[in-house]
Amino acid sequence: MSPRRNARALAPRPKRHAASGKTRALGQHFLRDDAVAERIIGEVRPTIRDLVIEIGPGLGALTGRLALAAGRLLALEVDPAMAAALVERFADAPHVEILVADARSFNYAGLSALKPDPAGRVLVVGNLPYSVGKPILQALVAAGPVVDEMALMLQKEVAERVAAGPGGKTYGSLSVLTQLSCEARLAFTVPPGAFRPPPQVDSAVIHLRVRRAPPVPVDDPARLRAVVLAAFGQRRKSLANALASGLGLGAERARAMCDAAGIDAGRRAETLSLAEFSRLAQDRPHPGGGS
Repeated sequence: MSPRRNARALAPRPKRHAASGKTRALGQHFLRDDAVAERIIGEVRPTIRDLVIEIGPGLGALTGRLALAAGRLLALEVDPAMAAALVERFADAPHVEILVADARSFNYAGLSALKPDPAGRVLVVGNLPYSVGKPILQALVAAGPVVDEMALMLQKEVAERVAAGPGGKTYGSLSVLTQLSCEARLAFTVPPGAFRPPPQVDSAVIHLRVRRAPPVPVDDPARLRAVVLAAFGQRRKSLANALASGLGLGAERARAMCDAAGIDAGRRAETLSLAEFSRLAQDRPHPGGGS
């Protein structure tokens, strides 16, 4: 029987292994709810034309299902003992590769060349450890259009920040910098009972569709990032004061930046749209004048 069709070999198995010290240190909680696993995979609907990158496969709750659906599966597991167990489990599945790798520093640039079909997609799926979920997300966003879609489990608080729009306390630099690169949607929440051991907080799955180009003009990505981080660096301050502090500018220079972008210097960062951050980073007169 073809390894790819060997459902018995690839099907989810009972999770009997204990978490290693490294995995516990990362704050990993292992998914044990089959219905949640199916919903996560349903967010990206992998096919045999697609390359799927699974981050943090752990005990393999998602891995078997992904192996049955994807044309090629590359699983990144930081824990050598867990990776070894998965290598043994998928020894008869040549389209599945398990790597001992840290998803925060993995080189995603060459993924397109690994697709089983040039017309296929690069998909990323993962139940991310709470303690490193944000830097993994940032590394994936930085990879740019080499990735097409993602379905990622995060701590609910972080997922809400990723998908938040302007005007609320959850909207911040993570929201802006992610949404410049991706269409972000909070897909569904997951209760603690879906994991072993149960976490202290709820989790949530976000769906990210990577943009081919930013939705607003980005003349200088590094400057835009610096402006966004400075604006949210001291959220309680007015925009001008936060920029002055974060960018090392004089107060008058910071107010002039706001005026040039047509933005009231007394506003707070959480009220600004992506387009307004774009204008602020351009630092040249806006046709509409000050507001």
